[in-house]
Amino acid sequence: MKKVLQLLDEHYGTDDICYLEYENAWQLLIATILSAQCTDARVNIVTRDLFQKYRSVEDFAKADQKELEQDIHATGFYRNKAKNIISCCQDLMSRFGGQVPETLEELTSLAGVGRKTANVIRGNIYHEPSIVVDTHVKRISARLGFTEETDPAKVEQDLMRVLPKDHWILYNMQIITLGRQLCKALNPKCGECFLTEVCPCYQKNAAQKPEKK
Repeated sequence: MKKVLQLLDEHYGTDDICYLEYENAWQLLIATILSAQCTDARVNIVTRDLFQKYRSVEDFAKADQKELEQDIHATGFYRNKAKNIISCCQDLMSRFGGQVPETLEELTSLAGVGRKTANVIRGNIYHEPSIVVDTHVKRISARLGFTEETDPAKVEQDLMRVLPKDHWILYNMQIITLGRQLCKALNPKCGECFLTEVCPCYQKNAAQKPEKK
């Protein structure tokens, strides 16, 4: 673990990076809801216009669902996302005075907000150490031998046990970058990866390859 974190820090640096563009907590909350099954790059394209049209939590709470569906159509699953965003913002207005809450329990009580989205908010807005288990973190943590679980909540618990707390947020960012650049789900670029010496998945696959005659 120490060697993995050392190599990640050396390669990607130790600055926290969020790939979603936002100016405040509610914008990040909505952007994260939109990012489900969608790339951050596409979400950023959509939210540049979206946050010009809807300038507050109240604007989203009062939005027409059909119109909002069209506004976010490019992110996919737009009907469910529009419904959740409106319901979420209505809850923010009625229960939290228009402010995005801080605790995991309060955040996950909002429509469309699971542990992943809640931990994005807690880590990036409130700087609470949190582990965001997206598809990259789940896949690569298993390849590195940090978890054998497949359920994101259980993966999160495993990572909380083995990762030092000061790297929880940073690990998220670094692993997401690694997943996008090298450690892909299909055809990972192991030959270019800087973690091969400490990656049990790579070593196992290398050992199983037949020798060339």
